[in-house]
Order: sequence, then C-alpha cells, then structure tokens
Amino acid sequence: MTFLPPAARAEYLDLDGGRVRVLRGGPDGAPALLLVHGGSNDNAAVSWYRMFGEFGADHRVIAPELPGFGGTVGIDPVGGPTAQADFLARVLSGLGVERAVVVGVSMGGDVAMNLALRHPGLVRGLVLIAPGGLVERVGNRWLTHKGAWWAARMPDAFLFPATALANRFVGVALRAVVHDVSALPPEAVAEFRREALRPGAARGYMRYNQDTLGPHGMLNNLMPVVGRITVPTLFFHGEQDSLVPLEGSRRASELMPNARLVTVPDCGHWAQLEAHERFVEEVRAFLPAVHG
Repeated sequence: MTFLPPAARAEYLDLDGGRVRVLRGGPDGAPALLLVHGGSNDNAAVSWYRMFGEFGADHRVIAPELPGFGGTVGIDPVGGPTAQADFLARVLSGLGVERAVVVGVSMGGDVAMNLALRHPGLVRGLVLIAPGGLVERVGNRWLTHKGAWWAARMPDAFLFPATALANRFVGVALRAVVHDVSALPPEAVAEFRREALRPGAARGYMRYNQDTLGPHGMLNNLMPVVGRITVPTLFFHGEQDSLVPLEGSRRASELMPNARLVTVPDCGHWAQLEAHERFVEEVRAFLPAVHG
C-alpha cells in the first residue's frame, strides 16, 4: 500500500497479533478526529482522501483501516459493528488518544455509533455520513432481504471467488451508489479500483454482512437504542442515496437529543466526497460547539 492522500502519512500500530495501518495528519497535541471508513472496497485513503488537507492544520486526523481492509495485515476480520467498535477502542488506546470526534461513513457510521454506545468516554461528538445500522431490513422482507441473508450464508469456498469476480466490475458498482461519479476525486476512484483487486479484498465487509444480516431482519438495527447517544451529532446524507435510506438518518436525528440532520440534493451515498465543499462547511460549523 503506497497510495496516500494529500497531507497524510502512514504509520503502523502493532495490535492483536498484526499491524494496523493508520493514516495520520496534523499536530499531535491538537483535538483528535477519528475517521472510520466504509465497507465494500473502501479504505481510509479513499473515503478520507480530502480530510487530511482540510482539517490537518488544527486537528490530529487519525484514520485507521479495519481488519480485512486496506493495509491492515495479520488480523482476521472481526465481524460486526460491535466487535469493530471494540477494535477501534483498542486502536485509540494504542495510539494514546483519550477522546475524539468520530466521523464515520456508511458501515463506519454504524461502527461509530456503537463506539459511542459501548465506549462513551472515548467519543466527544459524532459526524455520521449516510450511516448503516438504522434500518429494520434490506428492502423487501421476503425477496431482497432473504436473498441477501442466503448469499451471506454461502461457504467461504464459494463466497470469496464470487466476490473476487464481482470486484472486476467495480465501475458498475460505483455508478450504482454515487449520483455523479465525476464529482469524485480521480485519485480516490483509482484507489477504490485498486482496493477491489487486492487479494482478499472486501473480506472485512463480508464478515460485517454475515454478522448483521439475520433471516428476518437486521441484527444491527440501532433505532431502538440510538436515543441513548447524547453527544453532539451531525448527520450528513445525500438525497439521492440509493444504498442507505435517508429515512434512517432522519428518524435517528429526531430520536437523539443533540443531533442535527443535513441533507444534500443531487448527491448519492458517498456524500463527503460528492459534496465536499458543503461537507467541510458543515463540519467546520459543527466542531466549535463540540470542542467547547
């Protein structure tokens, strides 16, 4: 792994018998921003390509890659969002970070909310970009959801080769979830394609799906408990998101006592990249209240 976003540097943390790749930016003594990437063929360099340059002047920007993603090696994928949240807590401890504003996209948003619920002392505030973990099921109960559950139950001997084959058509998948591919940084798109072709790509996301898809509904649905998250929270969601329903962010922001929702027109699932300037504007307006 040699690709780095502007103003980022790569470091490695020895943890759980392996090495966690962590992208870093900004001064060590500054307030911490913990960035949690999404699933599929995402990694820290893709989702957070623009964040180090934007926030590294006044924040310690920290973007680890979860087991099964990017340049983290020697650690088996840990599974669902609770296990991933516990893993991030160990990462923060290993890095000497006592508290952070946590920014998560998609799967990473699910993990960020679980971190706030399971380790509240570590989380100063949340920025959730089209977060997972806020729906009862995937589409139709008897067709779409049941089909996704059966697919996730496939033996690894079939699942891994099938995923590797699907990853060869990564451009099709990208166009299905992004409203306007031309709005994405070309460098991030190229890295997303490289990640799709990496041996073992998306295995971390496979384990996440296996742990969250139940036969009749989602096992990671946080809607019944999301109101327990009291830290300041900013939801940021594209109005043309075809992957994660906007309604989940809308309902969660109403249930949480200190949350606000920003919706972005003409924007799909990767809102922090597709609507970069609006995202930076909203986050910069949000951070002073969190830091007090």
